[in-house]
Amino acid sequence: MRKILHYTAVVLGLFFITLNIQAQAPENFTKAKEIAKERIYYDQNQKSQGTIYCGCDWKWVGKSGGRVDLASCGYKVRTQQTRAERIEWEHIVPAWVFGHQRQCWQNGGRTNCVKNDPIFGKIEADLHNLAPSIGEVNGDRSNFSFGQLPVQAPYQYGQCRSRVDFASRTFEPRNEVKGQVARVYFYLHDRYNLSMSRQQQQLLMAWDKAYPPTAWEKERDNRIAHIVGYHNPFVTGEMKWQLGHKNSGIGLAATNSTQTTKAKTETVKPVDTSQSQDIKGNVNSKIYHFAHCSGYKTMSDKNAVLFKTEREAIKAGYRLANNCKQP
Repeated sequence: MRKILHYTAVVLGLFFITLNIQAQAPENFTKAKEIAKERIYYDQNQKSQGTIYCGCDWKWVGKSGGRVDLASCGYKVRTQQTRAERIEWEHIVPAWVFGHQRQCWQNGGRTNCVKNDPIFGKIEADLHNLAPSIGEVNGDRSNFSFGQLPVQAPYQYGQCRSRVDFASRTFEPRNEVKGQVARVYFYLHDRYNLSMSRQQQQLLMAWDKAYPPTAWEKERDNRIAHIVGYHNPFVTGEMKWQLGHKNSGIGLAATNSTQTTKAKTETVKPVDTSQSQDIKGNVNSKIYHFAHCSGYKTMSDKNAVLFKTEREAIKAGYRLANNCKQP
């Protein structure tokens, strides 16, 4: 009897150890891309959703890359043939967006964040935020906000139904993934206590309602949860984003004591997103702009600093642009 009990305990122990190994988020962006290929998108490269913004098939190449079959989705190269032919891993919420809300970015940009901020590393490697994209489209999307472009706005990539307006720095994804990108935005902002403008919230809430989770989005969420140990609650229906949503900030805890010694642990204070404005200041002119103002979208990234509230911008010595009014 003792032998049976001992054997059972060993088996259960191995079972839980296995679960613990499986539920492990990748430690960096490079590893995240490899895991995304091997355990999430391994069977999605042909005759499925395809690349997130254009629906193209691709062939896997190397540890995490791929070569796009442009003819499979009627893709027309805009300007960058080489980049259009390769798979790149898109941060649906751009690194610039979450990076600018970290102090590390102000002190040295993305390079500094990767080197010195473990929380930034967690966000950058978050599998829920990654999807395969045509390289050219990934580059064109840049850190532009999502938006609904006018009906007459051109489609630059042939039969691909995503499009970009460079003048307004706005990107509109194809209808098939509008709900998905909305729910990823909600997830990342809630988990890592990020601020989001009221205008962006309202648009994404409309997309979330109009385009509910597809079978693949649910399967994708299940695969990621099996790896990292948690779902996107906006996909499962456990959470629903509304104006005034207070972020949980659950993802801000440092992953281990070694990382904690490398960067100061932040006190998690829920952000009331109904009051968050995504305010962008110019470090040279000391002028700030709201997200709906022209200066916000035309400002060079190297000169920009992001504030969560107007009070924060004013306290830092910035003043409101003359042609920009409170929304």
